[in-house]
Amino acid sequence: MKIRRLSSSDTGFAQELEKLLAFEATADDEIETTVRHILNLVRLHGDAAVLEYTAKFDRLTLADAAAMELPHEELRAAFEGLPTAQRTALEQAAQRVTDYHQKQVQKSWSYTDADGTLLGQQVTPLDRVGLYVPGGKAAYPSSVLMNALPAKVAGVPELIMVVPTPEGVKNQLVLAAAYLSGVDRVFTIGGAQAVGALAYGTATIPKVDKIVGPGNAYVAAAKRRVFGVCGIDMIAGPSEILVICDGMTDPDWIAMDLFSQAEHDELAQAILLSPDAAFIAAVAESANRLLEQMPRREIIRTALENRGALIHVASLEEACAISNRIAPEHLELSVVNPQDWLSSLKHAGAIFMGRYTSEALGDYCAGPNHVLPTSGTARFSSPLGVYDFQKRSSLIQVSEQGAHTLGEIASVLALGEGLQAHAQSALYRSKIN
Repeated sequence: MKIRRLSSSDTGFAQELEKLLAFEATADDEIETTVRHILNLVRLHGDAAVLEYTAKFDRLTLADAAAMELPHEELRAAFEGLPTAQRTALEQAAQRVTDYHQKQVQKSWSYTDADGTLLGQQVTPLDRVGLYVPGGKAAYPSSVLMNALPAKVAGVPELIMVVPTPEGVKNQLVLAAAYLSGVDRVFTIGGAQAVGALAYGTATIPKVDKIVGPGNAYVAAAKRRVFGVCGIDMIAGPSEILVICDGMTDPDWIAMDLFSQAEHDELAQAILLSPDAAFIAAVAESANRLLEQMPRREIIRTALENRGALIHVASLEEACAISNRIAPEHLELSVVNPQDWLSSLKHAGAIFMGRYTSEALGDYCAGPNHVLPTSGTARFSSPLGVYDFQKRSSLIQVSEQGAHTLGEIASVLALGEGLQAHAQSALYRSKIN
């Protein structure tokens, strides 16, 4: 396996890094055309269109629209039927994720200023949220926990899950996670048609306020198109990991950490930054030796050869500067005293600190959310959390004295903008009118 080797001291390093990070995120024209057509038919024909596309793409013919929904008893049976080890692990992960997200709950607040005017903010949960869960080749119960539990902690009263079941095959662990997470209703549909059903609503599937959860290129394109009709969490790109290591961690550990993200798909990105050239060589040797043990070795090989890199840097300070340029989804800080470097790191979806903190723990059970910004968007966005399922309303209750003071200010500014009715509305309640 030939993983790209770079050095920050090389002429043209900045340009090489730019090429390495480049990812064409724009959707294929054919995908966009298909998605636009699907969404339009779902908006116009509702359940009939959803059933038609489910039969076409998932090879699943349902008797009627009601057959799209799974009975709650089936979710409970899936959970109760899990092997003890799986059920225990799922419960432990769910508890840790819940405990973490309970710290994020925002509360309403207000204050009264000197003239008796009350100002504040009322925080309320969204009424109904749609959760998209991949099916078929990909089945991620961990994504059910990470998307559903923060919504429930936020107080969302109704959570609707859609999950494709190609040829009727259902993943029991996904259904068990839905039961454990308190998902209210589950529909066995997927693709752009499921996104459209959630966004527009049908006779059977209720319209939601926001759609969260990962999916393929068609799902991503559909989420992009329905934004504005409802909210979405984010448009996620391929998975990423950046490891900063001082050279004193077991190279096998670091190689496997790179594998952990590379195995997602061929477009995933895994990068190592280290000031220790001998350590970089040791990680390369470990990667070549360990690769043959991996069932998904061809995916790992393709990802690492096409978008991976082992980069020699002058210092850990320079590694932090390069990391800020990359703004990775996952950042492993495998160094002595990792907290000493936090002030130097501005942009990352999640930071895994210390030699014993593998990124994989964050994917499943550490507690923080694994839905993270990708493709450099950590420069301006954050992990999914309770705050994504709450909204804020400003509170304003003006006193009689405040109406006088604020009326004068507002009228001057309104007249400056040429808005007479604004000025008069502000003055009507003031003493100077």
